[in-house]
Amino acid sequence: MTLPFIILAVLTIAAAVAAMSLRNLIHCALAMVGAFGGLAALYLQLDAQFVGFTQILVYIGAVAILIVFAILLTRGGQVPEKALFSSSWIWGVLVTVAVFGTLAWTIKNSFASQRVPAERVEATVKEIGDALMTKFVLPLEVIGLLLTAALIGAVIIAMRDEVKK
Repeated sequence: MTLPFIILAVLTIAAAVAAMSLRNLIHCALAMVGAFGGLAALYLQLDAQFVGFTQILVYIGAVAILIVFAILLTRGGQVPEKALFSSSWIWGVLVTVAVFGTLAWTIKNSFASQRVPAERVEATVKEIGDALMTKFVLPLEVIGLLLTAALIGAVIIAMRDEVKK
């Protein structure tokens, strides 16, 4: 592992932990943007340019901004009054460790991890873009429609709250 990879990994993990543990939803969303950015930087460092730029465009440019808009439109940015941890947090940690252990054991003993990988297929960004605009144009449009519907839903929910007051 190289030093830039370690630095990016530590920053990405720190941003992900901050996204889970901060009390203010706006701060959580911004920390999530940092985690998405760290993942994109890791993809770019691993020579996966298409996946890295897709991470930036889709997750940072669309999903994270949509989440921030939804939080702002539904007035969810207030700090909660309850404590950060419940009294039964130890059970959550135990379940998390059990699930992680089960998944790690399953992946280690699966057939996919024991077979020889196929030879590497080289695909350029132009080829992937051409495929997205010809063969996969319908799923691409459906995803755009789904994101638009989510934003419209957030606006409708915010408008209902104003009418009730």
